[in-house]
Amino acid sequence: MRNGIVLFTSDRGITPAALATAAEDRGFDTLYVPEHTHIPVKRTAAHPGTGDESLPDDRYLRTLDPWVSLATAAAVTTRIGLSTAVALPVESDPITLAKSIATLDHLSGGRVSIGAGFGWNTDELADHHVPAAKRRTVLKEYVEAMRALWTQEEASYDGEFVSFGPSWAYPKPAAHIPLIIGAGGGPKTFRWIAENADGWMTTPTQTDISGQIEALKTAWTEAGRDGIPDIRVLIAFKPDPADLAAWAEAGVSELIWGVPDKSPDEVVGSLDRLAGRLGLG
Repeated sequence: MRNGIVLFTSDRGITPAALATAAEDRGFDTLYVPEHTHIPVKRTAAHPGTGDESLPDDRYLRTLDPWVSLATAAAVTTRIGLSTAVALPVESDPITLAKSIATLDHLSGGRVSIGAGFGWNTDELADHHVPAAKRRTVLKEYVEAMRALWTQEEASYDGEFVSFGPSWAYPKPAAHIPLIIGAGGGPKTFRWIAENADGWMTTPTQTDISGQIEALKTAWTEAGRDGIPDIRVLIAFKPDPADLAAWAEAGVSELIWGVPDKSPDEVVGSLDRLAGRLGLG
Protein backbone atom coordinates (compact mmCIF):
# COMPACT_ATOMS: atom_id res chain seq x y z
CA MET A 1 0.00 0.00 0.00
CA ARG A 2 1.08 3.55 -0.72
CA ASN A 3 1.28 6.15 2.05
CA GLY A 4 -0.13 9.63 1.60
CA ILE A 5 -0.39 12.61 3.92
CA VAL A 6 -3.16 15.14 4.30
CA LEU A 7 -2.72 18.69 5.58
CA PHE A 8 -5.81 20.67 6.54
CA THR A 9 -4.30 23.79 4.98
CA SER A 10 -4.84 27.19 6.49
CA ASP A 11 -3.19 30.59 6.44
CA ARG A 12 -1.14 29.47 9.45
CA GLY A 13 1.59 26.90 9.94
CA ILE A 14 3.57 25.01 7.35
CA THR A 15 2.92 25.80 3.70
CA PRO A 16 1.85 23.13 1.21
CA ALA A 17 5.09 23.58 -0.73
CA ALA A 18 7.28 23.09 2.35
CA LEU A 19 5.28 20.05 3.39
CA ALA A 20 5.40 18.54 -0.10
CA THR A 21 9.19 18.82 -0.19
CA ALA A 22 9.59 17.28 3.25
CA ALA A 23 7.11 14.49 2.48
CA GLU A 24 8.72 13.63 -0.84
CA ASP A 25 12.16 13.52 0.79
CA ARG A 26 10.83 11.04 3.36
CA GLY A 27 9.24 8.67 0.86
CA PHE A 28 5.56 9.57 1.07
CA ASP A 29 3.56 9.00 -2.09
CA THR A 30 0.80 11.63 -2.18
CA LEU A 31 -0.02 15.03 -0.71
CA TYR A 32 -3.69 15.82 -0.06
CA VAL A 33 -5.30 19.19 0.72
CA PRO A 34 -8.98 20.08 1.38
CA GLU A 35 -11.38 22.66 -0.03
CA HIS A 36 -13.99 25.06 1.32
CA THR A 37 -14.56 28.23 -0.67
CA HIS A 38 -16.15 29.93 2.35
CA ILE A 39 -18.25 29.09 5.38
CA PRO A 40 -21.58 30.94 5.73
CA VAL A 41 -21.97 32.39 9.21
CA LYS A 42 -25.66 31.46 9.35
CA ARG A 43 -25.95 27.76 8.67
CA THR A 44 -28.29 24.85 9.19
CA ALA A 45 -26.08 22.08 7.78
CA ALA A 46 -24.77 19.62 10.37
CA HIS A 47 -21.06 18.88 10.40
CA PRO A 48 -20.43 15.11 10.08
CA GLY A 49 -18.17 15.14 13.12
CA THR A 50 -20.05 17.38 15.53
CA GLY A 51 -23.57 16.37 14.47
CA ASP A 52 -24.82 19.97 14.49
CA GLU A 53 -24.03 23.30 12.86
CA SER A 54 -20.95 23.87 15.04
CA LEU A 55 -17.49 23.31 13.53
CA PRO A 56 -14.64 21.35 15.17
CA ASP A 57 -12.23 24.28 14.77
CA ASP A 58 -11.67 27.44 12.77
CA ARG A 59 -9.55 25.91 9.99
CA TYR A 60 -12.73 25.52 7.94
CA LEU A 61 -12.85 29.32 7.75
CA ARG A 62 -9.22 29.61 6.69
CA THR A 63 -8.77 26.88 4.07
CA LEU A 64 -6.41 27.66 1.20
CA ASP A 65 -7.43 27.16 -2.41
CA PRO A 66 -6.55 23.53 -3.20
CA TRP A 67 -5.37 23.95 -6.80
CA VAL A 68 -3.16 26.93 -6.04
CA SER A 69 -1.78 25.02 -3.03
CA LEU A 70 -1.01 21.94 -5.14
CA ALA A 71 0.56 24.08 -7.86
CA THR A 72 3.03 25.49 -5.34
CA ALA A 73 3.79 21.92 -4.23
CA ALA A 74 4.24 20.76 -7.82
CA ALA A 75 6.78 23.51 -8.46
CA VAL A 76 9.19 22.27 -5.78
CA THR A 77 8.80 18.48 -6.17
CA THR A 78 9.26 15.89 -8.89
CA ARG A 79 7.59 12.67 -7.72
CA ILE A 80 4.92 13.06 -5.05
CA GLY A 81 1.28 12.77 -6.13
CA LEU A 82 -0.99 15.80 -5.87
CA SER A 83 -4.55 15.28 -4.66
CA THR A 84 -7.44 16.58 -2.57
CA ALA A 85 -9.22 15.29 0.52
CA VAL A 86 -11.61 16.48 -0.50
CA ALA A 87 -12.29 19.02 -3.24
CA LEU A 88 -15.77 20.33 -4.00
CA PRO A 89 -15.88 20.58 -7.81
CA VAL A 90 -19.49 21.77 -7.92
CA GLU A 91 -18.43 25.02 -6.22
CA SER A 92 -16.47 26.12 -9.31
CA ASP A 93 -17.28 26.74 -12.94
CA PRO A 94 -16.67 23.35 -14.61
CA ILE A 95 -14.97 24.74 -17.73
CA THR A 96 -12.57 26.86 -15.69
CA LEU A 97 -11.97 24.05 -13.20
CA ALA A 98 -11.21 21.60 -16.00
CA LYS A 99 -8.60 24.04 -17.31
CA SER A 100 -6.99 24.48 -13.87
CA ILE A 101 -6.76 20.77 -13.17
CA ALA A 102 -5.52 19.90 -16.66
CA THR A 103 -2.87 22.61 -16.43
CA LEU A 104 -1.69 21.33 -13.05
CA ASP A 105 -1.52 17.78 -14.37
CA HIS A 106 0.31 18.89 -17.51
CA LEU A 107 2.89 20.98 -15.65
CA SER A 108 3.43 18.37 -12.91
CA GLY A 109 3.98 15.51 -15.35
CA GLY A 110 0.75 13.63 -14.67
CA ARG A 111 0.77 13.59 -10.88
CA VAL A 112 -2.82 14.69 -10.20
CA SER A 113 -5.72 12.71 -8.79
CA ILE A 114 -8.97 14.18 -7.48
CA GLY A 115 -10.52 13.30 -4.15
CA ALA A 116 -13.98 14.82 -4.38
CA GLY A 117 -16.97 15.11 -2.07
CA PHE A 118 -20.66 15.69 -2.67
CA GLY A 119 -20.63 18.47 -0.07
CA TRP A 120 -21.94 18.10 3.49
CA ASN A 121 -22.21 21.87 3.95
CA THR A 122 -25.41 22.48 2.02
CA ASP A 123 -25.42 26.15 3.04
CA GLU A 124 -22.07 26.55 1.30
CA LEU A 125 -23.43 24.76 -1.77
CA ALA A 126 -26.48 27.02 -1.82
CA ASP A 127 -24.28 30.09 -2.24
CA HIS A 128 -22.93 28.43 -5.38
CA HIS A 129 -26.50 27.81 -6.60
CA VAL A 130 -26.21 24.04 -6.14
CA PRO A 131 -29.49 22.54 -4.88
CA ALA A 132 -28.73 20.13 -2.06
CA ALA A 133 -31.12 17.48 -3.37
CA LYS A 134 -29.36 17.50 -6.75
CA ARG A 135 -25.71 17.70 -5.63
CA ARG A 136 -24.90 14.17 -6.82
CA THR A 137 -26.43 14.92 -10.21
CA VAL A 138 -24.50 18.19 -10.43
CA LEU A 139 -21.21 16.43 -9.63
CA LYS A 140 -21.96 13.72 -12.20
CA GLU A 141 -22.46 16.35 -14.89
CA TYR A 142 -19.34 18.24 -13.85
CA VAL A 143 -17.27 15.06 -14.04
CA GLU A 144 -18.67 14.12 -17.45
CA ALA A 145 -18.19 17.65 -18.81
CA MET A 146 -14.62 17.94 -17.54
CA ARG A 147 -13.71 14.54 -18.92
CA ALA A 148 -15.09 15.60 -22.28
CA LEU A 149 -12.88 18.70 -22.22
CA TRP A 150 -9.89 16.61 -21.18
CA THR A 151 -10.26 13.90 -23.82
CA GLN A 152 -12.05 15.25 -26.90
CA GLU A 153 -10.63 17.44 -29.65
CA GLU A 154 -13.93 19.31 -29.93
CA ALA A 155 -15.75 18.82 -26.65
CA SER A 156 -19.39 19.59 -25.96
CA TYR A 157 -21.85 18.80 -23.20
CA ASP A 158 -25.58 19.22 -22.75
CA GLY A 159 -26.94 18.59 -19.27
CA GLU A 160 -29.30 20.09 -16.74
CA PHE A 161 -26.58 22.01 -14.90
CA VAL A 162 -23.73 22.12 -17.43
CA SER A 163 -24.08 22.97 -21.10
CA PHE A 164 -21.65 24.18 -23.76
CA GLY A 165 -21.25 23.75 -27.50
CA PRO A 166 -18.31 22.29 -29.43
CA SER A 167 -15.16 23.79 -27.96
CA TRP A 168 -11.38 23.47 -28.02
CA ALA A 169 -9.66 23.20 -24.66
CA TYR A 170 -5.98 22.59 -24.02
CA PRO A 171 -3.79 21.46 -22.38
CA LYS A 172 -5.03 17.92 -22.07
CA PRO A 173 -4.03 16.01 -18.92
CA ALA A 174 -0.96 13.80 -19.24
CA ALA A 175 -3.16 10.74 -18.67
CA HIS A 176 -6.51 9.77 -17.17
CA ILE A 177 -7.01 11.71 -13.92
CA PRO A 178 -8.42 9.38 -11.24
CA LEU A 179 -11.54 10.54 -9.43
CA ILE A 180 -11.85 9.20 -5.87
CA ILE A 181 -15.05 9.96 -3.98
CA GLY A 182 -14.68 10.79 -0.30
CA ALA A 183 -17.99 9.99 1.38
CA GLY A 184 -19.61 7.69 3.88
CA GLY A 185 -19.96 4.19 2.49
CA GLY A 186 -23.44 3.04 1.55
CA PRO A 187 -25.33 1.47 -1.36
CA LYS A 188 -26.24 4.81 -3.00
CA THR A 189 -22.68 6.13 -2.80
CA PHE A 190 -21.15 2.87 -3.99
CA ARG A 191 -23.48 2.76 -7.01
CA TRP A 192 -22.48 6.34 -7.84
CA ILE A 193 -18.79 5.48 -7.57
CA ALA A 194 -19.14 2.33 -9.67
CA GLU A 195 -20.93 4.28 -12.41
CA ASN A 196 -18.93 7.52 -12.39
CA ALA A 197 -15.63 7.37 -10.49
CA ASP A 198 -12.43 5.41 -10.06
CA GLY A 199 -12.58 4.66 -6.37
CA TRP A 200 -13.52 5.51 -2.80
CA MET A 201 -11.89 7.44 0.04
CA THR A 202 -13.12 6.73 3.55
CA THR A 203 -14.15 9.51 5.93
CA PRO A 204 -12.60 10.38 9.32
CA THR A 205 -15.59 8.95 11.20
CA GLN A 206 -15.24 5.45 9.73
CA THR A 207 -13.27 2.66 11.38
CA ASP A 208 -14.66 -0.77 10.42
CA ILE A 209 -14.64 -0.73 6.61
CA SER A 210 -14.00 -4.35 5.63
CA GLY A 211 -17.64 -5.06 4.86
CA GLN A 212 -17.96 -1.79 2.99
CA ILE A 213 -14.99 -2.64 0.79
CA GLU A 214 -16.70 -5.84 -0.27
CA ALA A 215 -19.96 -3.97 -0.90
CA LEU A 216 -18.13 -1.52 -3.14
CA LYS A 217 -16.50 -4.35 -5.07
CA THR A 218 -19.92 -5.93 -5.58
CA ALA A 219 -21.34 -2.64 -6.90
CA TRP A 220 -18.28 -2.29 -9.13
CA THR A 221 -18.81 -5.71 -10.67
CA GLU A 222 -22.54 -5.15 -11.09
CA ALA A 223 -21.79 -1.93 -12.99
CA GLY A 224 -19.66 -3.94 -15.42
CA ARG A 225 -16.37 -2.33 -14.38
CA ASP A 226 -13.12 -4.18 -14.95
CA GLY A 227 -10.50 -4.64 -12.23
CA ILE A 228 -11.10 -3.32 -8.74
CA PRO A 229 -11.83 0.18 -7.38
CA ASP A 230 -9.04 2.40 -6.07
CA ILE A 231 -9.62 2.45 -2.30
CA ARG A 232 -7.86 4.98 -0.08
CA VAL A 233 -8.24 4.89 3.69
CA LEU A 234 -8.14 8.17 5.61
CA ILE A 235 -6.56 7.30 8.94
CA ALA A 236 -8.41 9.00 11.80
CA PHE A 237 -7.50 6.44 14.46
CA LYS A 238 -4.47 4.33 15.32
CA PRO A 239 -4.80 1.11 13.31
CA ASP A 240 -3.25 -2.08 14.60
CA PRO A 241 -1.24 -4.44 12.37
CA ALA A 242 -4.31 -6.62 11.86
CA ASP A 243 -6.16 -3.66 10.32
CA LEU A 244 -3.29 -2.96 7.95
CA ALA A 245 -3.00 -6.59 6.92
CA ALA A 246 -6.75 -6.86 6.32
CA TRP A 247 -6.82 -3.69 4.24
CA ALA A 248 -3.89 -4.83 2.15
CA GLU A 249 -5.58 -8.18 1.57
CA ALA A 250 -8.79 -6.39 0.57
CA GLY A 251 -6.94 -4.36 -2.04
CA VAL A 252 -6.63 -0.95 -0.36
CA SER A 253 -4.27 1.11 -2.49
CA GLU A 254 -3.26 3.92 -0.12
CA LEU A 255 -3.32 4.95 3.53
CA ILE A 256 -3.73 8.69 4.16
CA TRP A 257 -2.14 9.99 7.36
CA GLY A 258 -2.94 13.39 8.85
CA VAL A 259 -0.32 15.95 9.81
CA PRO A 260 -0.96 19.07 11.94
CA ASP A 261 -1.09 22.58 10.49
CA LYS A 262 1.63 23.75 12.84
CA SER A 263 5.07 25.28 12.45
CA PRO A 264 7.44 23.72 9.90
CA ASP A 265 9.69 22.29 12.62
CA GLU A 266 6.78 20.63 14.40
CA VAL A 267 5.35 19.17 11.20
CA VAL A 268 8.69 17.88 9.96
CA GLY A 269 9.25 16.23 13.33
CA SER A 270 5.85 14.58 13.03
CA LEU A 271 6.71 13.41 9.52
CA ASP A 272 10.00 11.95 10.72
CA ARG A 273 8.23 9.93 13.40
CA LEU A 274 5.54 8.74 11.00
CA ALA A 275 8.03 7.79 8.33
CA GLY A 276 10.01 5.84 10.91
CA ARG A 277 6.94 3.88 12.03
CA LEU A 278 6.06 3.09 8.42
CA GLY A 279 9.61 2.14 7.43
CA LEU A 280 9.86 4.83 4.75
CA GLY A 281 12.95 6.68 3.67
